[in-house]
Amino acid sequence: MRINLTQHYPIADIQCNMVFANNGNLVLCYRADLPEIYSLSEKDFEDMHGSWFQALKSLPAGTMVHKQDVYRKRPYAAEQLPNSTFLEKATHAHFKGRQFISHDSYLFFIWPKNKGLNRAKYVNPFKKVAKAVPEGLTDSLNSFVSAVKDSVGFLNNSQKMDFVPLNQIKILSLTDNFFNGFNEGFDTDIVLNKDHAQIGDHFFDVLAVNNETCFGESVHSSKTDDAFTSDDFVFHQGFIDGLGLNLNENHIVNQIIYLDDKHKWRKLLEKRLEELGKSSNFGTQNKVVHEKIIAILDQINQDDNARIVRGHLNVVFWSGRKDELGPIASRIKTEFKELDIVPYYPKGEERKNYLLNSYCCFSSNFSDEDLYVTDLKHSLCLLINNTNYKSDTTGIIFNDRQHNTPVLKDVWDERKKRIKARNFAIFAPTGEGKSFLANNILRQYFESGVRLVIIDLGGSYTKFAKLYPEQYITLRYEQGKSLGINPFFITKADDVGPERLEDLTVFLLELFASGLKVAKAQEVAMKKILRNYYMGNPNGTHSLEGFYNFVRDSKETLLGRLGIDAAYFNITNFLHIMSEYVGDGLYSFLFEVREDQSYKLEDKRLIVFELDEVKDNKEVLSVMLKLIKSAIQRTIWRNRAEKGIILFDEFAKQLKFDNVLESVEFYYQAIRKQNGAIGIILQSINQLPSNSTSASILENTQIIYSLRNEKGYAELVKRLNLSSHDLNQLKSIKNDLKGERKYTEIFIKIGKESNIFRLEVPPEVYAAYLTEGSENEIIMKLYREHGDMPTAINEFVKMKFQKSYSSN
Repeated sequence: MRINLTQHYPIADIQCNMVFANNGNLVLCYRADLPEIYSLSEKDFEDMHGSWFQALKSLPAGTMVHKQDVYRKRPYAAEQLPNSTFLEKATHAHFKGRQFISHDSYLFFIWPKNKGLNRAKYVNPFKKVAKAVPEGLTDSLNSFVSAVKDSVGFLNNSQKMDFVPLNQIKILSLTDNFFNGFNEGFDTDIVLNKDHAQIGDHFFDVLAVNNETCFGESVHSSKTDDAFTSDDFVFHQGFIDGLGLNLNENHIVNQIIYLDDKHKWRKLLEKRLEELGKSSNFGTQNKVVHEKIIAILDQINQDDNARIVRGHLNVVFWSGRKDELGPIASRIKTEFKELDIVPYYPKGEERKNYLLNSYCCFSSNFSDEDLYVTDLKHSLCLLINNTNYKSDTTGIIFNDRQHNTPVLKDVWDERKKRIKARNFAIFAPTGEGKSFLANNILRQYFESGVRLVIIDLGGSYTKFAKLYPEQYITLRYEQGKSLGINPFFITKADDVGPERLEDLTVFLLELFASGLKVAKAQEVAMKKILRNYYMGNPNGTHSLEGFYNFVRDSKETLLGRLGIDAAYFNITNFLHIMSEYVGDGLYSFLFEVREDQSYKLEDKRLIVFELDEVKDNKEVLSVMLKLIKSAIQRTIWRNRAEKGIILFDEFAKQLKFDNVLESVEFYYQAIRKQNGAIGIILQSINQLPSNSTSASILENTQIIYSLRNEKGYAELVKRLNLSSHDLNQLKSIKNDLKGERKYTEIFIKIGKESNIFRLEVPPEVYAAYLTEGSENEIIMKLYREHGDMPTAINEFVKMKFQKSYSSN
């Protein structure tokens, strides 16, 4: 049998998402947007099952629901990936063409022209009927359309799923693809013979569940995912997910549900039960069916919400080679066997019937012999409720857990759809790749136009920075030397506005009253004194020492002249405490008056403060952070329209001191006013003290990255209020650093959404992110020779590839 679709097109008309089929059926068509695979817990699957039941149970008798999931092997196009810079080009080339499985999910609501319970075994699906397109919708059709819209609205309100009406172009494309056998680049005929089905270059076959005796003891909304479950936790997947993305073949999963009249079915089942009762002693099969019908009738009689349905489940699969169909069929049978389901393998005329009727407009043509009878709740366990990892329009590139293909995740969230604060934290023990991950995130932010300020105690960003020689600056602390940041520096008198006075007041009070609660009256007093200092010397050199001398020289008259009560500003205390930072004071070198370097920061988009030498000195580190904060406020945050990120690497070393934690908390509070984010890196969340300051920081951190931790995740779960499924995801993390595609796995939580992602990078990116070891030394040596980081990395990659090739 040969079918030419152009001569037998199945659609008479399309109005919006409403299809009028040539056979008289009316079909409402939707595209399903489902949750990401691995993101759902056991409870999520149960909740979604409940949503489906509530949405479908009240549809008019005679309605058919057809859910179709299309899976296709395809090459990754890499169109979403940026392709401009050295590392972007390497990433684009690395992933372009990688094979993965695409997934398109559709939901069709069908009002069949013939609503009889029994039909002929074989029906010509292309046969036209008179008036396939009615002049106007009847009351029953209007009622059907209204009920479907209510059902879809309920499903969309479940927040886990979203169903979008298909337009005419999408419906025609779906139809053409189906009957063209998913061949691309040419149109072809359908050839359906007794021994095989072929459309163009593709050979097709099908397996089905078409009778209640196919099922074992029970079905469930989810089952254990053995690939990730371990002794101490259980990871769940949908009941038939093994027939979805995990099958990793070209195939279509069709589930068709016929919502019949409950009372009519009760009478039919009672009659059928009576007939089987007379013959139950004549065979084991009759006894099995007899018992199942009794169970169905009991459920109908006991549960007012029970909805008896007829159903059909099939898996259509194809390949470019006929001899590959057998192994694929064996894999599908194995998946069914694990579910305690025995599928039916149609041949000849039956195969043709199943293939053609798997198209939405024709699915009403299955006869009673092709359908199982069950309760709606039972049938809904056979739905696939998840899909591929979903890329945002823009974002940071990670990789999915299926094929390591790139996934863009918008962790900035400009419109605040998922998060209100874009601050982030990275948790991982030593050696698990914290700095590698941070390099990956920050590099992509930087290349997308975000300004970065990195406060580093370990030198982890050297190679990354050297990739952009004109755009970065490193300010390194050396013992006894100033960073060259003068918070009092101004270029003109107009610089001393309210905002500048506010910033300087905070800076001075943090030095002067470190660890003490500052009253509003003290702030006002300090602002008055600062303003008087600048007004008295508008064109001179301004510095901490200059301000100190001004207060000291006018201490007898200052407060009275400015109307400040002595209770609000203790001059004696101020001069005593601040004496450590001026003249021959112990830390006077920190404020040494020389050329201010802050202006150099204004034109740089990548700023690294390296404080490794001062990491163990409480006082100096605290003052250095205050100086850095002053420089950031005067330069980087001046343009609030510009995106910016401040990262505290090796944060635990800075957190040893209470005043440092308070200083960092200021950033979290101030960043709200800016178009920016704060990032911290910790080996363990226990390194963050359990106090109100830390609680405030965690509350304002809404993006969590966690790498593998062999010691467990109990404290992380406790302090971040993670869910049980979050914990299961964390426990399921597995790295592969020896395989052909090396990757680490990362738990990422953005607001309430969480999943496990992978990080696989091309050799050039790997080389750029290395922070220590012999390979890092080789790259830095090559950099010193060539004076160009991309050249050094390319030469290193070439050397490594040749070495790997020769060893093999």
